[in-house]
Amino acid sequence: MENTQTIDRNETRETISSEKVDGTAVYGRDGEQIGSVHHLMIGKRDGKVRHAVVSYGGFLGMGEDYFPLPWNELTYDESRGGYVVNRDVAQLKEGPRYRRDEEPSWDRAYESQLTGYYGAI
Repeated sequence: MENTQTIDRNETRETISSEKVDGTAVYGRDGEQIGSVHHLMIGKRDGKVRHAVVSYGGFLGMGEDYFPLPWNELTYDESRGGYVVNRDVAQLKEGPRYRRDEEPSWDRAYESQLTGYYGAI
């Protein structure tokens, strides 16, 4: 017997697959698109999303900068179909960022740098 209701396996009312988050637009407080979610950093032991790495600029992956944002900096806006961060591009560019070939170590010192920067501005 076929189920007449289609269940979207990538999203429920309270959860969303990381596959659907990757590529989602990220908007600044001015409403302009800053970039898009490139990937998420998830705690291995607790399973909680720690950071969304937002890609900005570049073309076809060339010249992109990546801005790791603490996950609690992003709020999903259904009307935009994307995430909103209460920051502007200038604040992101002054904060921790890296290029594709310069990925950070993601150790405790880097974590402290990220949380310290976003907690201070």
